[in-house]
Amino acid sequence: MKILYNARIHTLVPSSPDASALAIDRGRVIQVGETEQILSAFDRAERHDMAGQSILPGLVDAHLHLKQYALALQALDCETATKEACLQRVGERARSAKPGEWILGHGWNQNSWEGWPCAVDLDTVAPGNPVYLTAKSLHAAWANSAALTLGGIGSDTPDPQNGQIQRDPGGQPTGILLEAAMALVGKRIPEPTPAAIAQVIAEAQPALWGMGITGVHDFDRRSCFLALQQLHEEDLLRLRVTKGIPLEDLPHAVELGLRTGFGNEWLRIGPVKAFMDGALGPRTAAMFEPYLNEPENRGILNMDAEELLEAGRQAVSAGLSMAVHAIGDRANHAVLDAFEQLRQFERDQGLSPLRHRIEHVQLLHDQDAGRLADLQIIASMQPIHATSDMSMADQFWGSRAALAYAWCTQARHGACLAFGSDAPVESPNPFWGIHATVTRQRRDGSPGPDGWYPEQRLSIDTAIEAYTRGPAYASGSEDRLGQLAPGFFADLITLERDPYQVAPEELPDMRPAATMVGGEWVWHA
Repeated sequence: MKILYNARIHTLVPSSPDASALAIDRGRVIQVGETEQILSAFDRAERHDMAGQSILPGLVDAHLHLKQYALALQALDCETATKEACLQRVGERARSAKPGEWILGHGWNQNSWEGWPCAVDLDTVAPGNPVYLTAKSLHAAWANSAALTLGGIGSDTPDPQNGQIQRDPGGQPTGILLEAAMALVGKRIPEPTPAAIAQVIAEAQPALWGMGITGVHDFDRRSCFLALQQLHEEDLLRLRVTKGIPLEDLPHAVELGLRTGFGNEWLRIGPVKAFMDGALGPRTAAMFEPYLNEPENRGILNMDAEELLEAGRQAVSAGLSMAVHAIGDRANHAVLDAFEQLRQFERDQGLSPLRHRIEHVQLLHDQDAGRLADLQIIASMQPIHATSDMSMADQFWGSRAALAYAWCTQARHGACLAFGSDAPVESPNPFWGIHATVTRQRRDGSPGPDGWYPEQRLSIDTAIEAYTRGPAYASGSEDRLGQLAPGFFADLITLERDPYQVAPEELPDMRPAATMVGGEWVWHA
């Protein structure tokens, strides 16, 4: 048994939000109150004087790609200010690589450079290796000629469904692959074994604990699930993981009888994940009206509402909830239309309404602003996307950006907010996300003191709830996660400074002093 006392505890329990001590036994909080009360009630417990530190429930990233994040920590960092700087890094890696060895990287953004790069750029610095670099959005890839050849991509290769091979005026592939076209090369890259993935995830856990993260909602695929099961079997998994199921695996999940919520305290089945459209960066998000200065481009809609509804019917009939990626206003509208009919199907079939989600909700038509709340759909959003993408949103969406990344609009209508990062698209640091939520500013203070569309700012209270109570509700775990109360898991972080009291510009620099998961300290600064 442990007692943490002499602390400033933010319990996130509405009826009793503050305390100075708590008692922990067998991985759960058993009592919360004031220091004298708790010390006198448990005189034989192991005592930890917190010396006035603040304590919060552990923070949860409600949308993360755990395998890809862990591998990205070992891959080439391509998030550079210029294309030339990225190419220099590729060249350095190539000089130490074996002939024919794949060079993998992540993070480039053509919108920060002077247009799209091309295969020839990579050929020059890595002539003896296939190179495959995913964009920051994860919806585009940059490949060199060797990688294109391995992917069977030439001038006569047709675009796959829901994908595009970018071509020059002569019809030759440029090296840029959008959406489903990425798989043409991606599938040729040797897949790490589940054991190797388990190892890199284990190595990534301390990085997440050090940011205050004690749980994640993961949306990577089968190999990640296998790796997580291995970590759990070896008693090495110390993040609480809600595991999404890819839409293509829905028939297998139904056949096996898997249901959302099945699992244990460490690893649970989450929703079925579908993709409605692409992303803003490569301008593949599905729009009602064209992108500015691109009159023929309305993005890519992967399926219509009826197709999504059919998948949703299969899922809910088997007890599986749905999570649907939707970026553009047309995509979000189609998802909401499908969810409206899915709610009716649940009622008609006498099914309990499941906790369906829209992932990202980046741009809504004004007529759709209140529909998530009306339909009880969770708004799974990533605040750091707003500050990263705001220049692109202004450039490509114009005045439509007033309802982009509009988490205050969703909160005002009453939708449940569950915040995350989409790592490795962005850093999973939740304090960066909290800063973006309350300021609508980048860490350098741009675009100004009021932030970008400041009417969408949220209070610090609501922001922290969206990283604690919101994800707990989304995963059906609100009776044991997201608060510090008797019976809840002892997942918490300690901080030298109180995030409720610091100036907003200090939030990005906050770092836990220590992180506890299941009553055990897993990380110390």
